[in-house]
Parts: sequence; structure tokens; C-alpha cells
Amino acid sequence: MNPAKKFKGKHLQTKSAHSSRQWQVTDLVQPLFNSNYNTEEFLRAAADAWSLPERQDKQVQLAETKCLVCKNPFNCCQLRNFVDDDSFLHQLKHELLSLNFHERNNDLYKFHQSQDLKKVTTAAVSALKKFLYTDFRQWLIQVTGIELNATVDMSCARYNHTDVLLCHDDELEGRRIAYILYLVDEDWTSADGGNLDLYSVDERKQPDRIVTSLLPVWNSLAFFAVTPTSFHQVSEVLAASSNKCRLSVSGWFHGKPFKRPPTYVEPVKHLSKPEDMDEDDFYTWISPAYLDPSTQGDVQSTFSDKSEIQLQEFIQPDKYGQLCEALHSIDASDWITQGPANKRNYECSESTSSVVLNEARKFFQSEAFFLVLSNLTGLKLHRLASTPSSSENESSSDEKPSNGTSKSKKGSSSDIDPCCRLQVSRWQTGCYTMLSDEDAHGSEYALDVWFFLSADHWQLPHGGQVSYIARGEDEELLTICPSNNCLALVYRDQDTMRFVKHINSLSGDLKHFTINGVYYDRPPNRE
Repeated sequence: MNPAKKFKGKHLQTKSAHSSRQWQVTDLVQPLFNSNYNTEEFLRAAADAWSLPERQDKQVQLAETKCLVCKNPFNCCQLRNFVDDDSFLHQLKHELLSLNFHERNNDLYKFHQSQDLKKVTTAAVSALKKFLYTDFRQWLIQVTGIELNATVDMSCARYNHTDVLLCHDDELEGRRIAYILYLVDEDWTSADGGNLDLYSVDERKQPDRIVTSLLPVWNSLAFFAVTPTSFHQVSEVLAASSNKCRLSVSGWFHGKPFKRPPTYVEPVKHLSKPEDMDEDDFYTWISPAYLDPSTQGDVQSTFSDKSEIQLQEFIQPDKYGQLCEALHSIDASDWITQGPANKRNYECSESTSSVVLNEARKFFQSEAFFLVLSNLTGLKLHRLASTPSSSENESSSDEKPSNGTSKSKKGSSSDIDPCCRLQVSRWQTGCYTMLSDEDAHGSEYALDVWFFLSADHWQLPHGGQVSYIARGEDEELLTICPSNNCLALVYRDQDTMRFVKHINSLSGDLKHFTINGVYYDRPPNRE
């Protein structure tokens, strides 16, 4: 995760709602490592357990201690009762909650993070830093056999209700061991969420499924070796009380970098050419307003300025209702989860059992729809689309649209070979996509099409919005929220990225659907 921006810490002032008493700096108790974990016998047993091959029978519980070494899917150790006297942790928690926290919110995570603890000089934080990066670092070297240097890399994370950190591998040059010291309430249970979930990998070394899940426990520390396959997540925090948060100190121990294998490149997905659809059938689907030349001109003018537009009531009401019913009726086995989890998690269906759904697919891939898209956007997605004059192209070529996505780029009918990639998707609690080059690679420009269905009660706090950002930036250029019978069009260049925000538990049992795709004036060059 990215380091937090640097903020000046507050002085210790008021009693924390999370603290059992008012701590003063003079009350400081030094962290005393659990003596059971520091015997020669334990160190030998822990090193032996760590060095065992990864295996399916999961865990090694070291005798007469609260130490658990998970072997599946990768080495991860949990040390309960980490310090002998947890009075130190109470003061540490008080100091941490007195710091400034900055919201971190993007495609990968949503939580609050403190300033870099390396620069915090309060008593308990300073004592913890010294202990972790001296004595405990030497302990880790003995147990894991991994050489670690004294680089301090730590921060405090506060996860509130619906906060989450999605699947990732933590790998960044120099990181060798990741750790989390839990300062959650002592009554934290599985119903509160916030577990550390560990993923197995498939034959491509991509995350496959969660096989081990560790509950946050007061006065426990978990650590694991950072590798190209150490995929993990923090599951959504479900504790709704404002006085209950998943508080932890986390960071990395650094060492000599190791060579990372080549990045896995996903196979190219199938592109479809426009197909014939009976003209009368096409007219039964689209709302007549969007066939009117005056309306098309107004839409095109707005789209030319902004490179995006959202068209309400796009499909005729009877067809929209039939399509919603058909989507809700698809058998559960026909919805296929899309992964891997470090890139996306939602469901798609290619079921052909519904006549109306088959017609909808044909509508969105039809020659007539490509022509309508051309007339609505001014893009050259059909040979019959009108071609703007060359002077128009030249005068607008250097303009930048207000949303920062992409300025419309037109071509002549002789150099187009339109195609699209279309899918029927279902979105519910736990679904998301992350920033990816999947559709940007090999294509300078593309038109994203999102058609939303059954979003009656959808609200922004649920997540599920489609967000666009510039490559390498955090600020969102455009956010599209699910809305019934709405067609959203976004024209983007290869430096504009998108993601679907994680859908959290506030959505309950709600589901919404999209028929979404990417439209090109010519097939992307994938070389």
C-alpha cells in the first residue's frame, strides 16, 4: 500500500473512547516480549515449523504456546499474547488514536492511515519501533532464516465499518516480511469481520481462493514472508459501532531484493464484429427519442465537449422490464465468477436459455446499434456515419474535455473495422474490479458502454460505482453510479483507467446487472 501523506501529530489531549483509562507519558511500560517465545526450545521448534514444505494440512500449533504457523497457502505465523503485559498496548493504542489519520480510498482499499510512524516520537510508539526493528527483527531472522536490515517501515491503520483492503501480494522491492500487530477490542469476533485472508494460487501463479482466514485478536502479531504469491486481503469490517474499529500497526521488514518472475499477461478476450438485426426488431428495443436527429445532435454536442454522457430511459419500458426479469431468472450455476481476485471479482453469464436476453445481446452488437453510437457520439463506429469536415477535426484536436477522459477522435470510413467486447454481468456484495490495462493495451482510444439494470434501490454508500482516473493519479475524473435503464458512454484514451468500487455489506441482498462492453473503430493492436 502507498505511504500516507505526512501530517503533524496532535499532542496527547483527551481520553480515548477506546482506552480503559487516561494514560500519561510517565505511565509508559516497555514492551516485554512473551517469554515463552524467547526460549531456545521454542526458537528451534518455530524455525523447524517455518522450514517445513507448504502443505495441505494447514497448520502447526507449537506446544504450550499461543503460536500458530499456517503452512497453507504460504508461511504465515500468528503470535497470540505477543507481549507479556498488555498495559503497554493500552498506552500505545491511546497514542495512536491521538494521531491524525488520512483517508485512503481507491480501487484497492478503503481505510484510514496514520502518518509514517517512523517520524512519530511519542513514548510508546518510539518504544515499539525500537523493539520491533532491533530485538524482534533478530528473532525473525532466527525463525525464518531471512536476512533483514534495520529499515523502519510502519504505519497505523484504522478500519471502520465497510472498510476493506482487497487482494494483493504486498511485493515491492526490498520488502521481505510483512507484519500486523492487532490492537482491536478484546471482544472482537468473527461477526466483526476484518480477517486476514490468505489466497492459494492457480497454475498461472494467480490468486485462486481463500484457504486460510485469521481473525484479528488483541495483543497478537501476524507475519508472513512477502513473495510473488503471498496474495492476501483484509476482509470487509462488519462492526457497525462507531466505538469499534480494527486498529493495527503494520509494516514490513526489509532485506535484499529477490528477482521477481515475469508479470502474468492475461489472454486476449474475444472481439465481436457488428451483426445483422431486423430493423423492426431493433426499433422495439431503443427508445424512439434516441433515433430523433435533433436529440442525436444535442447528445453529440454534449459528448464532444465532455467525452461522456449518461442517457436515461434508453430502452423501451416493456423490453427493459422483460430483460430485468430474465436476468433475475438465470440459474445460479450459469453465473461464472470472473477473476483473478487481484484484478476483479464479479459474475458473468453466457446463458442462452432466455430469448429476451439473446435479443438484448444481439441489439447491443447490431450494425444498427453501432450506427446509433456513431450518431450519438460523433465517433466513426460505422461506415454510414457522417464524417465531420477536416477543419472541424483540426480545430478541435488540441482541445481537452472538461472531465479529462479523452477528446473525440474521428476517422474516415475507409480506415475503420468496428468491433466490440460485450458481457452480461451481475454485481452484488463483495464485487469489484481494479485498475487494469486489460482494455487499454494496444488501443489508443476506446468507447466504454455501460447499461444498468435493476438498480432501483442502489445508493452511493453501497459502492459499485464506475470510477475513471488518469494513469498514475488518485483523483477521480468521473464517477458513474448505477441507475435504472441508463446507458453511460465514456470515450477514453490509453492513459485513462477505470475500476468498479468494491460493493460493501450496506447493499444487503441487493443485486444489479450491467450489459457492458468496449467498442473500437478497429481491433486493438495486441503486439
